[in-house]
Amino acid sequence: MTSILGISAFYHDSAACLLKDGKIIAAAQEERFTRKKHDPSYPKNAIEFVLGYADLRVSEVDQIVFFEKPFLKFERLLETYVAFAPKGFVSFAKAMPLWIKEKLFQKNLLFNKLKEQDKKYISDDNIFFSDHHLSHAASAFFPSPFEEAVVLTADGVGEWATTTVAVGKGNELNIKKEIHFPHSLGLLYSAFTYYTGFKVNSGEYKLMGLAPYGNPIYESKIKKLIDIKEDGTFRLNQKYFNYATGLTMTNDHFNKLFGEDPRNAKNEKLTQFHMDIAASIQKVTEEIMVKLAKSIRKEYNIKNLCLAGGVALNCVANGKILQENIFENIWIQPAAGDAGGSLGAALALWHIDQKNKRIVNSNDDMAGSYLGPEFDQDQIENELKSVNAIYETFDYETLINKTSDFLSEGKAIGWFQGRMEFGPRALGGRSILGDPRSDKMQKNLNLKVKFRESFRPFAPSVLREDLSHWFDMNVDSPYMLLVANINLNKKINMTKEQKNLFGIDKLNIKRSEIPAVTHVDYSARIQTVNKNTNKCYYDLISKFKEKTGCPVIVNTSFNVRGEPIVNTPTDAFNCFMGTELDYLIIGNCILDKTKQNQKLKKDYTKEFELD
Repeated sequence: MTSILGISAFYHDSAACLLKDGKIIAAAQEERFTRKKHDPSYPKNAIEFVLGYADLRVSEVDQIVFFEKPFLKFERLLETYVAFAPKGFVSFAKAMPLWIKEKLFQKNLLFNKLKEQDKKYISDDNIFFSDHHLSHAASAFFPSPFEEAVVLTADGVGEWATTTVAVGKGNELNIKKEIHFPHSLGLLYSAFTYYTGFKVNSGEYKLMGLAPYGNPIYESKIKKLIDIKEDGTFRLNQKYFNYATGLTMTNDHFNKLFGEDPRNAKNEKLTQFHMDIAASIQKVTEEIMVKLAKSIRKEYNIKNLCLAGGVALNCVANGKILQENIFENIWIQPAAGDAGGSLGAALALWHIDQKNKRIVNSNDDMAGSYLGPEFDQDQIENELKSVNAIYETFDYETLINKTSDFLSEGKAIGWFQGRMEFGPRALGGRSILGDPRSDKMQKNLNLKVKFRESFRPFAPSVLREDLSHWFDMNVDSPYMLLVANINLNKKINMTKEQKNLFGIDKLNIKRSEIPAVTHVDYSARIQTVNKNTNKCYYDLISKFKEKTGCPVIVNTSFNVRGEPIVNTPTDAFNCFMGTELDYLIIGNCILDKTKQNQKLKKDYTKEFELD
């Protein structure tokens, strides 16, 4: 049986993945183990986990593959600095020592790190390197439910490419065309993330969540920064940016164009200006993605689309592509960012280089993205005892029944079941759950549990068979990567006064029967739940529906702002005790907050650096 270890590391979201005969066995991000959000370091713990899950040592793995090519990346850095010289010498001087010391000789670095994990690992002959965007494209196509598809990837930058179009058929995948650095939709979006005071590489989804509070009045100004062609291809005017050679994303020309300096998140509030900026860049991003989708549908005449790369996490843009009926079917890699590169690199090696046959799974090959660690009942109880938790155990039926009661009573629940999710979304394995019918749930979860901005929306998990009764959509969305509107018959129309409200004032208006998951523009980021991929979660929502008539629950990731999603029972207990969660349901155990030793409470607001 051939085993392949895929690794992504050294930029952000390091991860490891293991294939056995082309089948995805396990995958996880390093941040979940180290508790450092977006941890870029060598994924020692993730590698240990995926190998342990398959009962392998490093020296027993057949091939090891890294998700990008360091020499090509180095070439891009050098050529960029030469092209922009003498500008950018400071950042050039800062970058070079690290490249010359470590990154250029990545094969050697990886070999040494792997040898530390297993002394019997004695040769680097089995280490390979994939191309960054090929890794993204492979992660999107090979696990997809399609025999043939056109694959669109878009992110900040890999080696040179920032956007690629590939065509996949069977076990073949060929990149057909690319847009190259410094022209990048991901970096354009990140420039606005930076400008509105959020953290680049982690705050992009905040910008997306903020957009519906604003109006896209800066669209024409953004189009001075970017020249968009009819087919969706684009060029950025480098006069306004600093990322190619500098240490910031934008410059004074950019600030003058929009009339304000970048927001300082520490001491400046979000204003209507920032909301309008967010709405404007979101609209331009959607326009580009829709134009690209239309042009590649026309050019290749293939009915299926696969998406990956960081921009594919923009579920609002994905929803627009779906709405326009450009393709018959769309599938998006749940770990669309760099973490998923570990998986794509391994799949590319197996199918493209080794020419192994591909068997298409009509659901997909990601197993619901539940690819991380899991804990049996004994392990859970041992960890809970070691942290002095007070818990009761119940049989499965009683556990589901009690949890659905807690939800219908408006309680906030920490839910820890089965394997951890791979990718940035909690999908009912490591989730915080609530009643979507409550008009206070969204605000309470944001401020009292997640310690994050009140404007941030929550996602609904809905039984797949009930989806179209509640939302204007009828396709699977198991990975929470598509946005659709709530159905008209579930909406509560706003009064004239309410329609005239600005910005955050729109937040507290009840706009549907499920206000906790209805965003200010009546949209929702939907997760469809299916009995085959997560029976426990499906049974819980079914029981909640039986009691309330509502087949929807609030699902957000089990963590606080700035913290990675919980991984172990101890992580879950710490987060439970550091927040205003009412109950923790973990394996067959139920923990009631009121029964815990109050001395174990944590001040979680200072525990993690805000993202």
